[in-house]
Amino acid sequence: MSTAAATITKNQATEASVVEDAPALTDGFQLVIDALKLNDINNLYVVPGIPISDLLRMAQAEGMRVVSFRHEQNAGNAAAIAGFMTKKPGVCMTVSAPGFLNGLTALANATTNCFPMILISGSSEREIVDLQQGDYEEMDQLAIAKPLCKAAFRILHAQDIGIGVARAIRAAVSGRPGGVYLDLPAKLFSQVMDAAEGAKSLVKVVDPTPAQYPSAEAVNRALDLLKGAKRPLVIFGKGAAYAQADETIRSFVEKSGIPFLQMSMAKGLLPDTHPQSAGAARSLVLQEADVVMLVGARLNWLLSHGKGKTWGKPGSKKFIQVDIEPREMDSNVEIHAPLVGDIASVMEVMLKGIDGGLTPPTDWMATVAAKREQNVAKMAPKLMSNASPMNFHGALGALRRVIKERPDAMLVNEGANTLDLARGIIDMYEPRKRLDVGTWGVMGVGMGYAVAAAVESGKPVLAVEGDSAFGFSGMEVETICRYNLSVCIVIFNNNGIYRGTDVNPTGGVDPSPMVFVPGSRYDKMMEAFGGVGVHVTNPDELYRAVNEAMDSGRPTLINAVIDPAAGTESGNIGSLNPTSSVRKMPS
Repeated sequence: MSTAAATITKNQATEASVVEDAPALTDGFQLVIDALKLNDINNLYVVPGIPISDLLRMAQAEGMRVVSFRHEQNAGNAAAIAGFMTKKPGVCMTVSAPGFLNGLTALANATTNCFPMILISGSSEREIVDLQQGDYEEMDQLAIAKPLCKAAFRILHAQDIGIGVARAIRAAVSGRPGGVYLDLPAKLFSQVMDAAEGAKSLVKVVDPTPAQYPSAEAVNRALDLLKGAKRPLVIFGKGAAYAQADETIRSFVEKSGIPFLQMSMAKGLLPDTHPQSAGAARSLVLQEADVVMLVGARLNWLLSHGKGKTWGKPGSKKFIQVDIEPREMDSNVEIHAPLVGDIASVMEVMLKGIDGGLTPPTDWMATVAAKREQNVAKMAPKLMSNASPMNFHGALGALRRVIKERPDAMLVNEGANTLDLARGIIDMYEPRKRLDVGTWGVMGVGMGYAVAAAVESGKPVLAVEGDSAFGFSGMEVETICRYNLSVCIVIFNNNGIYRGTDVNPTGGVDPSPMVFVPGSRYDKMMEAFGGVGVHVTNPDELYRAVNEAMDSGRPTLINAVIDPAAGTESGNIGSLNPTSSVRKMPS
């Protein structure tokens, strides 16, 4: 060997030794992934692009499930409902500026509904944004997000990723859950640091939702009210379902003997067919109850703010309210017995407090039962209709049978008439199986919810959609097909918003803004992406088609033809839709 060759070989060996002895490195990409996985967050709902594309590839390589959507709002809705189902923050990742803004609607909706969610968005560099020098998708995203979520943070240094993710998780789930924004400037991802130091910087969040018990005085006050009640009522909201205190809640209801109402996303905490359920006697019990116990339910517009004719004579009832947020008390009416604490802890002590007997007067129970049976009997013939084209009652009657036979299936529901009528018609039997528009009543949640319901539960999903509501997120049928999810979508197609019979009052060539293309075949849209499309015109066909879809597990869309004249303006909330007192418009 020549001297020159020996020198080269020696240099190569030295270089190899230096490389071998060099400390292992990590970077911002890896630390974000490691921080999430350390806290048992393994599913991401995303729309890829600059600057998060490589992050998503790496997350998938690390074994995380990365579900890629066609629009950020739908990805955000998926993350939000995943948080409701699991009590862990659902995570949505978006690109900067317009992508962030698309996800922001879902973040605000999650906060309003008390769903734990984290929106993580890439962003432009601070030094350019702050001087407004015109960077790619330049926007001060943190400032925009702050008013619309529970908390917002920005991470500038790789060594702070662990603590930043931990703060976001704790903020999302602690106290009253909600949405959190986490801003990650593009330069953060490529920052490099020692791998051992990076591992030490990660934080495993400990006890973010500690038990919070009410005082003994507060409990006794509430128990005294219940024990003195002649016509007590319990109302469960989605907060009670989120708490996952199912057995405690069931025991409380059955030991107390009190009739109960379940708000739509609380349905199934106890079966809607339970003998104490007052769902079919809702108007009666709201008007006549003298003591009302609210558990994870707010006296917002969905409960007429606790006043007005819905609630009978003014001053005729006293309220007990269970909520972890003390500021919720007295928000609309006086709360006579506030119980501030987490629902599981409060219901535990209330259950102990009623031991030894708490039996509502038999005449109250008999009155509620009689009204329930009367209303159920009145509704039954409508649900048995097999008319073609279908009306809402006949179609929902068929789907009611499906859920009765498949109580573990997930039900997603949105629309106007489609939502309002389904709430009362489709009985639920298990908790956290019904997912709908929640507090804001916002349309467009359907496909995001359906995807997350399938991913998080592993159960078949039935998504019941108005044709208008479906239009907000309909392109996600491609996502459902791409991931081969067991989702059956039923579109109630009546050719328009509320009804398909509206006309242009001028007689011009443009259609009314309230109608769609008549006879649209949404099932063909599903077939275009490799899913199964079905067209049905009567309830029997609908029932068979849904069962076949759910047995097969294949992505399916059923175009259910509804009479265009069926439906009510604004569903059940027509009172919220102002009309002109000067000029009467055709409808």
